[in-house]
Amino acid sequence: MNMTESNISIQGVNLLDIAHRYGAPVYVYDADVIKRQYDTLLDAFSGVNVKIKFACKALSNISVMRLLRSFGSGLDTVSIQEVELGLYAGFEPHEIIYTPNCVSYEEIQSAIGKGVVVNIDNLSVLERFGHDYGNSVPCCVRLNPHILAGGNHHIQTGHIDSKFGISIYQLRHLLRIVQTYNIRVNGLHVHSGSDILDAGVFLQGADIIFDAARNFSDLEFIDFGSGFKVAYKDDDVTTDIQDMGKKISKAFNEFCDEYGKKLELWFEPGKYLVSEAGYFLVKTNVIKQTVSTVFAGVDSGQNHLIRPMFYDAYHRIINISNPEGTPRVYSVVGYICETDTFAWDRKIAEIREGDILCFLNAGAYGFTMSSNYNSRLRPAEVLVYQGKDILIRRRESLDDILSTQIEAVF
Repeated sequence: MNMTESNISIQGVNLLDIAHRYGAPVYVYDADVIKRQYDTLLDAFSGVNVKIKFACKALSNISVMRLLRSFGSGLDTVSIQEVELGLYAGFEPHEIIYTPNCVSYEEIQSAIGKGVVVNIDNLSVLERFGHDYGNSVPCCVRLNPHILAGGNHHIQTGHIDSKFGISIYQLRHLLRIVQTYNIRVNGLHVHSGSDILDAGVFLQGADIIFDAARNFSDLEFIDFGSGFKVAYKDDDVTTDIQDMGKKISKAFNEFCDEYGKKLELWFEPGKYLVSEAGYFLVKTNVIKQTVSTVFAGVDSGQNHLIRPMFYDAYHRIINISNPEGTPRVYSVVGYICETDTFAWDRKIAEIREGDILCFLNAGAYGFTMSSNYNSRLRPAEVLVYQGKDILIRRRESLDDILSTQIEAVF
């Protein structure tokens, strides 16, 4: 983002102009930032055969998927619908990994039928898979390393009470199933959670998965998931990707030498690729002063951006209509009939009714977690690519809400 007194823009496109052209609320994504993040990852792991699989649950717009595919990315999916979107966006089946949990076996069979890489995280499902497919269809296996990655407990997935993955302590049972049904395991997967700062967490997981990998002779890749931390505040500590890449690449190459085969190293970044690329623009409806607080009420809410209420997530908010205004303290709240707070006691340039506020770091888990709660309409999405703003999702209408409803006659 470029910021001057009269112009807050990305790639030379004024954000206020976007808000006026497409209306607010609206999500805006900067393609250049996505490319920068993608290239940074590739550079950090240049010493190994690395494959990036974009975790599309973070931002599942097909235009963003196609953009990442043009960079060379594959796709990480967690539902059959994401698989279908990925195929529609042009990814080849072998470029897509499907990592569900607690889904029906029929959904897994559907993914197998589409030819994508299937990642299994349950012993009973693995046994059914082996009975039905034997070694005719390869699969990946997701292991739970029982590592607490630290940070927000809402986004940790590798601890002992997690529903994700097959416990590393069940490895012997896992191997008995693989051997009994002659299952061809071509990949191992581990993912400890999000907002991981320390390469040591990945290396701890690496030691566990390398030890497990010695029991599988047909591996083609090892998938370390993701979890790289991005900055939400000016003074935030972030993952040192270059240090991470150097240490993990060294350990991975040493393992490959021991294994006797050069494997691919996979990562599944979502937030890291798109979070900083996203801006969420909203209009201020009211300024409401109470005995204790000044509220800035906007034309959005947790129906559009649930992360602050769901994860206690922080998003920096700036007033792009009055960026040089005198800073004042506001609580920014939404229009949903619930406790619906984006920010408490936040210092922001003076906000007036009608001003456009911009939420930063809104590219990940923003629109994809939106809803029609209170029968509100979901916003438009705009991609800024090569200096031009492109509408990649129109704003919903009431017809969209009614389109799946069938009227009963009484």
